[in-house]
Amino acid sequence: MTRHRGAAVTGQAVTHRGAVIVHDNPAMSTQQTPSPADTDSNPQKSRTGLRRMWHATLYSIEGLRAGWTETAFRQEALAAMVLLPMGLWLGQTWVERALLGGVVLLVLIVELLNSGIEASIDRVGLQWHALSKRAKDLGSAAVLLSLLLCLGVWVGALWQRLAA
Repeated sequence: MTRHRGAAVTGQAVTHRGAVIVHDNPAMSTQQTPSPADTDSNPQKSRTGLRRMWHATLYSIEGLRAGWTETAFRQEALAAMVLLPMGLWLGQTWVERALLGGVVLLVLIVELLNSGIEASIDRVGLQWHALSKRAKDLGSAAVLLSLLLCLGVWVGALWQRLAA
C-alpha cells in the first residue's frame, strides 16, 4: 500500500510528471507499467490542422465500424434508418423534425458511449468487480433513459399528428 496526498492507495505506483499512477492489476509488474516516454508517444498529439482533423475523422469511422459489431447498436441504427425519414414526414416544423431526429441520434450516441465504457472495463479485466458492474450498469441505465426519451418524444409527436 502506498500513500498519495494523505490517501492510502493499493496497487503498484509509478511516478510520472509529479503524479502517481496506480494500477491494481497484480499480473502487471512495474516493468510492464507504461514508461513516461510511452505515454507521450501518441502520434495524434503531434498532428495539427487539417491533418489532425483527417486522422480524427478516420478514427471516428473506425469507432462506427466497431459500434456496428455490437448487436444493440446495429438494431438501433436500423431503427434509425426507418425513423429518421419518418421524422421528416411526422414533424410539421423544422424544430419538430430536429427534435424527432435528435432523440434518435441521441440513442445511437449513448449506445456508442456505453459500448466504449464496456470495452474499457473489459480491457482492465474480465473478472467480476463491484466497480466494473457499477460502471456497466450506469452505462446501461443511460441507454435506457435515452430510449425512454426517444419513445416519449415520438409518442407525443404521433399523438399530435394523428389527433389533428
